[in-house]
Amino acid sequence: MSMLKVLFVCTGNICRSPTAEAVLRQQAAQAGLAERLSIESAGLAAYHVGEPPDRRAQATAARHGYDMSALRARQVRPDDIERFDLLVALDRGHLHALSRQASLDARDRVVLLMDFAPDVPRGTDVPDPYYGAQAEFERALAMIEAGCAGLLAHLRARLPS
Repeated sequence: MSMLKVLFVCTGNICRSPTAEAVLRQQAAQAGLAERLSIESAGLAAYHVGEPPDRRAQATAARHGYDMSALRARQVRPDDIERFDLLVALDRGHLHALSRQASLDARDRVVLLMDFAPDVPRGTDVPDPYYGAQAEFERALAMIEAGCAGLLAHLRARLPS
């Protein structure tokens, strides 16, 4: 059975990307695809390596049924670009940084999460809630859920029968 590998990327891997990892894992499990997808997250910067996700991100996710307690921040490694089938950026800054790191052959595997969300303009960022209030964490989660639902449909279509 073939497996697709997905890596979500944000700045420090403590808010948006671990939330996306938890959301897509749960959506994949509910769709019966958990065994066919390898889902991870990482940050461009090493600010929080080894730390759990931000407590506000975890609390917001938990209120919506997602468990992020086992996740720990890590930095994007050079081999990640080649190892993953899709590198999913949470905003255009991450998209550009990953694209610069990727070889010409790998650039088409670097994508923006919200480009998979229906009825959302292409190029839409998931805003970083880190310096915001609780409402920003809720907004980020809602956007991530919509993006992951579209991403899951895309991944399902790519999986061999």
